[in-house]
Amino acid sequence: MKITKRAWRLFTCLVLAAAGAAWAQNPAASYPNKPVRWVVPYPPGASNDLIARLLSQKLTDAWGQQFVVDNRPGAGGSVGAGTVAKASPDGYTLLLSNPGPNVNNVLMRKEPPYRMNDFTPIVWIGYAPLIIVANPSFPPRNARELVEYAKANPGKVNWGSSGIGSSLHIGLALFQAATGVNVVHVPYKGAAPALTDVVGGQINLMYTTSVTGDAHIKAGRIKVLGVADAKRQQVLPNVPSLVELGIKNAEAYVWFGMSAPAKTPRPILDKLNREVNKALGTADVKQRLEQLGLVVTGDTPEKFDAFIKSEADRLTKLIKVGAVPVE
Repeated sequence: MKITKRAWRLFTCLVLAAAGAAWAQNPAASYPNKPVRWVVPYPPGASNDLIARLLSQKLTDAWGQQFVVDNRPGAGGSVGAGTVAKASPDGYTLLLSNPGPNVNNVLMRKEPPYRMNDFTPIVWIGYAPLIIVANPSFPPRNARELVEYAKANPGKVNWGSSGIGSSLHIGLALFQAATGVNVVHVPYKGAAPALTDVVGGQINLMYTTSVTGDAHIKAGRIKVLGVADAKRQQVLPNVPSLVELGIKNAEAYVWFGMSAPAKTPRPILDKLNREVNKALGTADVKQRLEQLGLVVTGDTPEKFDAFIKSEADRLTKLIKVGAVPVE
């Protein structure tokens, strides 16, 4: 039987319509069927980048589609995050989430380039508690003694950070709010120059992460006064937590997760969530993340969403009392 062009076009339209309806019902059925871009809003080599590359390889192996890490640094993470906020919500452009681009840069700017609800959480990968590090000549031996020393010497303790609005700065603000100490905040353009000045004695101390300070800690060039968490860190078993030292409500950390543009279909989010959780449960991934000082979390998109909102609430309270500025 001869099929007319009109009949063929009609048949093609029906097939495409059926395929479209099937995709609408289950958009994750064929996902991913092309490379996925995972935007890391920081330069290569940092913890964000290492985490994304580790998990990207697992996702590539699992699905046979390339998960490409795309480093887009700039403006404290806003450049990369802005790229994802404007991307199509189809699951093919993702964000390595972090406090800076996802919370701090939004709430601490009068005219932020995007909003928190421009993203939808997929999975909370984990968090790295901040640690207080000081020059070895700085008298206090732990965070409790630090509080006593700072109160006895108001305005004479210099505390560095990686910049205004950074996670290290927010951590300091939380510490001051919890203890009432008066220290001088010295913002730098990044954590590395601040740490260099702690080692050199130009400033007394700062917050950092165990992975960033590891080489200096082992060499004795800096000492650790406490871990900003409720419990001790696995990689620093001899360093007490702030809660152990009687300092509460000062927990501070750098956290990591995966997010997508708002309105990304839930079936795609669930598919990514399941596979990332699976990767986080493998021995090699867990071991590597723990070596980076990370507490692995995983779990549902709802858990990650609730955590982000709790972080936003904490920062909002600091902003309201003037502990951190809005620019």
